[in-house]
Amino acid sequence: MIDFRGGWVMNMDFGLYQQQSMKLVMTNELRQAISILQYSTHELLSFIEEQQLENPLLEVKDKKINDVQKSAKSETDYEKVADWKTYEGDYTSPLDYVSKNEASLQDHLFNQIRFMPLNDAEKKIIQYFVDSLDENGYFTGDLEEVASHFSITEEKALYCLHFLQSLDPVGIGARSLQECLLLQLRKLDHRNNVAETIVESYLTMFANKKWKEIAKALSISVEEVQSVADLIQTLQPKPGAIYNNDPLTYISPDAFIELIDGQFFISMNDHLIPNLTVSRHYQDLLKKATDETSQKYVQQKHQQILWLLKSINQRQQTLLKVTEAIAKYQEDFFKFGYDYLKPLTLKEIAADIDMHESTVSRVTTQKYVQTPRGLFELKYFFSSSIKSEGGTNASSLSVKELIKKIVDQENKQKPLSDQKIVAVLEKDHSIEVSRRTVTKYREELNIPSSAKRKRF
Repeated sequence: MIDFRGGWVMNMDFGLYQQQSMKLVMTNELRQAISILQYSTHELLSFIEEQQLENPLLEVKDKKINDVQKSAKSETDYEKVADWKTYEGDYTSPLDYVSKNEASLQDHLFNQIRFMPLNDAEKKIIQYFVDSLDENGYFTGDLEEVASHFSITEEKALYCLHFLQSLDPVGIGARSLQECLLLQLRKLDHRNNVAETIVESYLTMFANKKWKEIAKALSISVEEVQSVADLIQTLQPKPGAIYNNDPLTYISPDAFIELIDGQFFISMNDHLIPNLTVSRHYQDLLKKATDETSQKYVQQKHQQILWLLKSINQRQQTLLKVTEAIAKYQEDFFKFGYDYLKPLTLKEIAADIDMHESTVSRVTTQKYVQTPRGLFELKYFFSSSIKSEGGTNASSLSVKELIKKIVDQENKQKPLSDQKIVAVLEKDHSIEVSRRTVTKYREELNIPSSAKRKRF
C-alpha cells in the first residue's frame, strides 16, 4: 500500500495459518532413563528410595544369598516385573565400623581438662577454646574477642590458650602451622635447637628449599638443614585430623574384569542394586477399587515401575558393553601394566559398541571397575595420545607413569631437570614430548621441581 504522503505502509492482516513442524520433546520417562544412566551406584540407590516413597506399588527387598544361582540360570523378565536374583553383598567385618578414635577431639581434650588443677573460670575459658578449634585442631579465633567475652585480660586469655597447647595431641590449639611445628619440636625428648631456629625464623625460605641460604645464615652445613627437613617430615601438621570421626566411604565396583588362564571375564556387580517388585498388598487392595480413577492410578504406578526396571536394565547392559569394549582395547594394560596403556577416546568406544558418544560419557561417569591391576574409574582409561617413534602413539597416562618411574630412579643428589626427562623419554622410550608437557604432567603428579627434589 502506498502512502500519498511519500512513504510506504505495511499491510498487517491478522489470520489463522496452519504450519507443520517437527520438534523433539523429551518426556519425563526419557529424562529419567538418561539420569539413571549417569547416576553413580549411591545416587541410584537414593533415587530408588525416593521412588519407593512416591510409588506405593513399588517394593524394595534385600537380596538373599540363595538367589545367586537363580539369577545365573535365567534372565530377568521385565515385562513381568521379575526380581533380580543375586547375592546382596560380600561379608563385611564388624571391624570395618571401628574408627581410629572412638572419642572426638573435644571429648579427648575435655577428659584431660577435667582433672587439671584449674578453677571453674579457667576451665570455662579453655573449654571455649576447645569448642573454637577447627577440624585440624587449630585455633583460628581472636584472643581479644575471647578476652572481651569473658571480661579478662588478653594475658589471661593467652595463659589459658597456652594451657590448652600443653595437652595431647601435641600441637593442638596452635594458631598457625609455624606454631604447631614449634610446639611439637619443643616437646621432643631430645630438642633440636637448629630445627627450632629454622622453623621460627626461616620457615618460608625452608619451604622454598633455599637451604644453602639458610645454612650460610646459621653457619651450618646444608646436610644439617636436610636433616632438619627429615625431622619435620615426621611431625603432624594437622594434630586434630586424627580424631576426625567422619564415616569411611567405600567404593564398590560396578563391574569386574577378571583374567583367568589368559582369558578375560567381565561381569556386573548387580548385587549392589536391590530387588524391585510390585507390592501385592497394594496391588490386591487397589484392584478391588471399581471406580475409574483408582484403576487409572494403579495402571500409572505400575507403568512407572516397569519403566524404572527397564531404565536400570538399560544402564546395566550399557555399562557391560562399555566395560567389555574397554577390556578388549586395553588388554595389554591389564596383562602387562601401565606401560602398555593405550590412548583411547570416548568416540572410539562409542563407534565400537554403536552408541552415541554422550551415552558412553554418561555411563563412565562415577562408575568403577575392579581389574587385575586394581580399582579404577572407567574414565581413567580414556586419555590423549602422545606421538612416539615408529608411528605408534603412547597414552598420556602411561607417559605420566614413565615420568614418575624416571623421577623415582634418579640420583637424588643430581635430580633430572624437565629437559633431561624429555631426553630420557626420547632415548629410552622413543616418546617425543615437549619440556612444557613434562612440566605439566610433573605438576599434575605433585612432583616438585628438580631444585626441590635435590638432597645433599
